[in-house]
Amino acid sequence: MITPITCMIIDADELDRLVLQHYIRQYENIEIIAALDSAEKAIPYLERPVDLLLTETSLKGMNGLEFRKIAHKIPACIFVSSRPELAASVFEIDTLDFITKPLTSERFHYSMQKLFDFFKVREKCDCYDALFGENFIKIKEGGSIFQIRKTDILYLEALKDYTRIITLEKNHCILDSLGNLLHKDFFDSFVRIHRSYAIPRHLIRGKSCHEIELTHQIKLPIGRTYKDNLSFFEP
Repeated sequence: MITPITCMIIDADELDRLVLQHYIRQYENIEIIAALDSAEKAIPYLERPVDLLLTETSLKGMNGLEFRKIAHKIPACIFVSSRPELAASVFEIDTLDFITKPLTSERFHYSMQKLFDFFKVREKCDCYDALFGENFIKIKEGGSIFQIRKTDILYLEALKDYTRIITLEKNHCILDSLGNLLHKDFFDSFVRIHRSYAIPRHLIRGKSCHEIELTHQIKLPIGRTYKDNLSFFEP
């Protein structure tokens, strides 16, 4: 059972705020503590425990991206926006998801499932420990031990102070930051492409200006500040 989640909504459009509240109220474990029309009005709520920030990107005065930077202690942030071109920018900061307007029930509920998965990982992360070998990593989860070959890892995903290891069979978690892991010899063949992602060099199959394609048709965004890390893949 997931711990109850407290949520704050910021959107200058009253109708969009009401739609967000309607969707959120379908989940019994999410409590709305504030629904506001500006980031400035939300600042006093930063003194309270908030688990989820749902905010528009474009707001009068302080915009949603600026507010997220000062609200960095809120674990999960989902942006809603009528400007899809901002998607790359929001993922440069600590962002769980980006939803374009007009909001749809299907897309919103997909985002909520992503939110619940995020908090499940957070609740379990203290159960994980890791031992690195030359070509494999052993991960202890509760009473079970999983051994993962380095060549089975598809990519790494940063989640605050811990990192998720993505494989075809199962996703695992290590209580260590992505930055720290990439300094270990075990991950010397990985390259960081984004604030949230690092990938094995040998799995790269293609690259565009904004995303990288790996085997198994996996596509991940490229962060603007990490583009130089992929210079080795230039023709």
